[in-house]
Amino acid sequence: MAKHEFETGTVHDTDTLTLEDQGCSLIVWNDEVNTFEWVIETLVQVCGHTHEQAEQCSYFIHYKGKYAVKQGSYEELKPMCDAITERGIGATVEVVA
Repeated sequence: MAKHEFETGTVHDTDTLTLEDQGCSLIVWNDEVNTFEWVIETLVQVCGHTHEQAEQCSYFIHYKGKYAVKQGSYEELKPMCDAITERGIGATVEVVA
């Protein structure tokens, strides 16, 4: 257990987080192969985004090189990451620092 002191001067115990409990991001990477339409369709089908959300994410991916399209636990995001990569799109799950 880690102890953290807050401004009030009180000390609180917090549980140590495991990888599954920590906040993670599902990162989709830009490439020169996949079309906007394919990435948008994938984000709608795999991540449950609306078409508008998926379109906005695809622009961020294109212009920034990568984008965190969804946040959650590793356990939640890993199957989505696998489904995206199975469609030929680069994706990773990263722990939020």
